[in-house]
Formats: sequence, structure tokens, C-alpha cells
Amino acid sequence: MFIIDDILLHPVYGVIWLGRKLSDVAREELASEKESITFELSELYMMLETGRITEAEFDQREKELLDRLMKMEESGDLAVHEPDQQTVEQ
Repeated sequence: MFIIDDILLHPVYGVIWLGRKLSDVAREELASEKESITFELSELYMMLETGRITEAEFDQREKELLDRLMKMEESGDLAVHEPDQQTVEQ
């Protein structure tokens, strides 16, 4: 009886596995994007400190980067980076 159940449910298990893998990839991409924005901000501060860009250029680029971060936060994308306990336990 259990063998028949496993055979019949195997496609469902495959879809669940695929969904988890896609979710993991999406989390990695979002984490990578956040790290990229953070790195760009630190580079921007260094360029301002060394005089390679003006205050106006700094302000404009900083606003763009912070807006991207804020959009990610508003849509809830930053919370996705943290794996939930259910996924970790399985």
C-alpha cells in the first residue's frame, strides 16, 4: 500500500522539491543584490572622501542606491534572505 502511495505521490514530491530550489535561488539573488548595493554605497563614500566625486554626484547616486534598498524593504524582499525554521529543519 505504501509503495503505491509513494509512486502516485512522486510527481508531487518533485514539484515541491523544485519549488524549494527555486525559492533558494531567489533568496540567493536577493542577498547578492543587497550586498552589491551595500558595496556600492561604501565605494561611493570612499570616492567622496578621496575627492573623486563631488557632493552633488554623491547625493544623487546615494539617493538612487538607498531608493533601491527601500523598494526591496517595502516589498518584503529583504526578509526573504533569512531562511525560515521549517526549511532549516528539513
